[in-house]
Amino acid sequence: MTIRDDHALAADLATEAGERLLRTRERTGFADSAALRAEGDRSSHLYLMESLARLRPSDSVLSEEATREERLDPKRLKAERVWIVDPLDGTREFAEEGRADWAVHVALWERGELSAGAVALPAQGRTLTTAEPPKPPSYEKGRFRIAVSRTRPPEFVQKLAYLVGADLVPIGSAGAKISAVLTGEVEAYVHAGGQYEWDSAAPVAVALAAGVHASRIDGSELTYNQADPSLPDILVSLPELATSLLAGIRDLHR
Repeated sequence: MTIRDDHALAADLATEAGERLLRTRERTGFADSAALRAEGDRSSHLYLMESLARLRPSDSVLSEEATREERLDPKRLKAERVWIVDPLDGTREFAEEGRADWAVHVALWERGELSAGAVALPAQGRTLTTAEPPKPPSYEKGRFRIAVSRTRPPEFVQKLAYLVGADLVPIGSAGAKISAVLTGEVEAYVHAGGQYEWDSAAPVAVALAAGVHASRIDGSELTYNQADPSLPDILVSLPELATSLLAGIRDLHR
C-alpha cells in the first residue's frame, strides 16, 4: 500500500460513486424529489462502504449516512487510518433538475492528518484530487467573491462581505463551494452555520494539497476524526486573502 494508491483510490471511488449517482438521476427522474434524494444517499453510501470494506478492510470509515452507533464506534477513534466520506454532498441540489453544484467526498485521515482526498463533481464532469492538486488562480487586487449557502447564508458573512469589499455568490453543496475556490469561480468560502467532518474533509484535503488556506473562522486548525464529528465553521480562501478575512471576522465577533 502506498500513498499514491490512497490518492488514486479516493479519486476512483469518488468518481465512480458520482457516475452511479448520475445514472440514478436518469433512471429515477425528478418527479419525486424525496425518493430521488433517499435513493441517492442510500445507493452511494452502500457502494462506498462495500468498496472500502473490500479494498481497505483494516481501515475505519466515518460516513454521513452511517448509523449513530456506527459513528460512535470506539474503534474509529483508536484507528490510525479513517476514511471520511460524504456519499452525496448537496442532496437538495442533486434532486433539482439542471443543478450541478453537488458532490461526492472521499478523504483519508491518517495519524492526525488528512493524507488523501477527492471531490467528484459528477454533473460538472470533473474530480478534484490530491493526486494532482489543481493550481489555484492568482488573486488580483480588488473586489472578490465569497461562496455562501443558497438557502441560509450567515448574516455575519453578509456583513463581512461589506467590510472587506466582496460579493456573495450562492452555491449549493459545501464541496461545490470549496471546489469553486480551487477552480477560480470564487476566491473564498466562509461558513458558520454548522457542519460535520464529512462536509469538508475531502475538499479541505484537496485545498491544502493545492496550497489554499483552510481553517476554522478563528484561524485555528481544522481537526478530523473526533468523537464529536461536528465542525461548525470553516474558512477556505486563496492564501492572499486569508489574513484580511480572518481580521474582518475577528472585528465582527468582538
